[in-house]
Amino acid sequence: MQAPPDFFERLVVQLLVAMGYGGSAAEAGRALGKSGDGGVDGVIDQDALGLDRIYVQAKRYADNKVSAGDIRDFFGSLDRFKASKGLFVTTSGFSSAAKETAELLSKRIVLIDGHMLTRLMIRYDIGCRVEETIQIKKIDEEFFD
Repeated sequence: MQAPPDFFERLVVQLLVAMGYGGSAAEAGRALGKSGDGGVDGVIDQDALGLDRIYVQAKRYADNKVSAGDIRDFFGSLDRFKASKGLFVTTSGFSSAAKETAELLSKRIVLIDGHMLTRLMIRYDIGCRVEETIQIKKIDEEFFD
């Protein structure tokens, strides 16, 4: 929460690339991180030519929940970029009206709250690393039959 806003935007794009969006090329994801970005904080090219893109909105909120108005604003940004899908990520959560709005709109908008973001970061080793691994072996009795 204390890092600059562009750090969070880069984190989200890095996570999406680690999850396999945009293929294996790190250049497939870009955090825009500037004012006048048209309401979009990042872009992921899903193919090598950039014909299919995922647009990302990243909001760092401590206590505030993302509102239905925030979702509608992002929807308008998607429309401006002629995009068919988007991802809205927040460190907090989404109001019930925001969730309902995302479900009802004609463009696919996936919502990721702070809890899901944390789980995905751990699963894809973003911002963390394995410190110790323990393996416990058991005899495979079928092997000896």
